[in-house]
This record gives sequence, C-alpha cells and structure tokens, in this order.
Amino acid sequence: MNNTNPAASEFTFKPYEEKEGEEYMNEAQLSHFSAILNKWKSELMMEVDRTVHHMQDEAANFPDPNDRATQESEFSLELRTRDRERKLIKKIDESLKEIESGNYGYCETCGIEIGIRRLEARPTATLCIDCKTLDEIREKQLG
Repeated sequence: MNNTNPAASEFTFKPYEEKEGEEYMNEAQLSHFSAILNKWKSELMMEVDRTVHHMQDEAANFPDPNDRATQESEFSLELRTRDRERKLIKKIDESLKEIESGNYGYCETCGIEIGIRRLEARPTATLCIDCKTLDEIREKQLG
C-alpha cells in the first residue's frame, strides 16, 4: 500500500456526524481525529517494516549488470516512497500534538475553523481552504 491519504487507504472510518449546536473540536471530534491519525500512522509504520523485510529478503548480488540496475532502481523508488511517508508520519505526529494542546482544527494563519469535512479529507491540514488557496496562488507566482 503506497497511500498517503487515509481516505484512500485500506481502512475506512465512519464520517463524523455533527450534532446541532455542537461545539467545534469537542472531545468526540478530537477523539475521532485522533483515531484516524493513529490508524493512518500505524499503517504507514507497518509499510516501513514491510519495506525493510522486503529489501533484506530480495537483496541479491546479481552477476548481470542489468538485473542489478533493475533491482537498485526498484529499491531507490521504494526508498523515495518511504521517505515521503516518513515526512507524512512527522506531520501526523505534529497533528496529534495539536490535538493534545487543543489547537487542532484551527487555521495556523487566520485562526478560523478548518472544518470537519476538510480534516477528514486531509487530517494533517493546518490551513483553512481560503488560506491554502492563497498559499497555492503565491506559490505559483513565485515558483
């Protein structure tokens, strides 16, 4: 599994059902997102373990240079994928710390609510949709 989005991963979660008049980021919501983030992290960590075992099991010293190059190319791709996942695990850990500190679910730029559905789509989101859009526009103009 090479997923980086929990919605596309093997596990599924029941979307949070908001209740009328419910306070944003209450205990139930924080618990919901904590479960999503922990499950996602767990899946990524299992994938890291599988990669290590796969590379140990498959490592061979092929006499044919083409076979060796193919294997090195496959390992390189797998390691790049794991590096991206390592960075994602760091973001997940940061989100879990935000839950503990009570800051989870609020835009780090403007402070407004990010929103339940946006967080379910991207549990590590730190910007509301408006700030993220502006950020992407700036990025396009500069890069």
